[in-house]
Amino acid sequence: MELDLQLYSVRTDLALEAKEMAQGPQKTPIPGMNEEVEEADGIKVTRLAVANSAGSQAIGRAMGNYVTLEVPALRGGDTGLQQKVSVVFAREFEQFLDRIGIDHSSSVLIVGLGNWNVTPDSLGPLVVENSLITRQFYELVPDQLSPGYRNVSAIAPGVLGLTGIESSEVVQGIVDRTKPDVIIAIDALASRSLERINTTIQIADIGIHPGSGIGNKRKGLTKEILGIPCIAIGVPTVCYASTIVNNVLEMMSRHFGQAGAGAAHTKEIMGMLDDISEEERLSLVKEVLEPLGHDLIVTPKEIDEFIEEIANIVASGLNAALHEAVDPGNVGAYTH
Repeated sequence: MELDLQLYSVRTDLALEAKEMAQGPQKTPIPGMNEEVEEADGIKVTRLAVANSAGSQAIGRAMGNYVTLEVPALRGGDTGLQQKVSVVFAREFEQFLDRIGIDHSSSVLIVGLGNWNVTPDSLGPLVVENSLITRQFYELVPDQLSPGYRNVSAIAPGVLGLTGIESSEVVQGIVDRTKPDVIIAIDALASRSLERINTTIQIADIGIHPGSGIGNKRKGLTKEILGIPCIAIGVPTVCYASTIVNNVLEMMSRHFGQAGAGAAHTKEIMGMLDDISEEERLSLVKEVLEPLGHDLIVTPKEIDEFIEEIANIVASGLNAALHEAVDPGNVGAYTH
């Protein structure tokens, strides 16, 4: 019987990783996809535009625009670098607003998805906590508002397991009553790469489906469902144990394959694992782990510190992008 490798595909929320998997080791060009890469000061920005159904089917992502910021040095806790990332993020996010026709008179609803009781899933609520919210002033004292501030409201709707209500249903009710012009949804993501955990930010204009990266099927926040544009912001904070094992095997193969004393013994050490594809290797790992219940969802032990820092970067970038009066060079977030 032929093995269905789709059952063992690597789960990821990052369009960049989906593109890399679709291209394979040969980095085969994908029809209907445009890519632009820019790198400066340790910040790599990759802009992907999925222009047609061929590109969409190839990577398993909806047609639209995806921007990924990769900053491996973020784990070092450098506040100067965090400030630079916040500024770059604000610049990229402003381009998304311009692309969908959101001007400074438009109202915005920020939705912080996730469970604030679970650290790696608390990104959304933390960003909401540190965002500059102004709708109450527009409602109560509009004549006292200084110029340069946009009408912004926010909600952290919790998760289905806590509230019994789908986040999409909560947001739909708010949209019906408050009539925002655009939704900004923030969520924690899953990645296939250990290096991208807590060091990567993705922006996409196709909305968001909570829990998709870890196999949960939830009603999404999209323009089709909510009736208004939805821009998604995500940071990978978790990956599967099987993905880690598979990555380690791949790194071992590369290590033993390098010139040196161990190179001649690569085949002896790795055996058949060095000859099969990544998908087949991953399937073997999952066949071992899943029946035992050991294919855990894993996050780094430093997640408490990382999640605070990355949430502050995202919130600061959003504050600068949404409010002209906010200095984009000021990395300090606002609380309300």
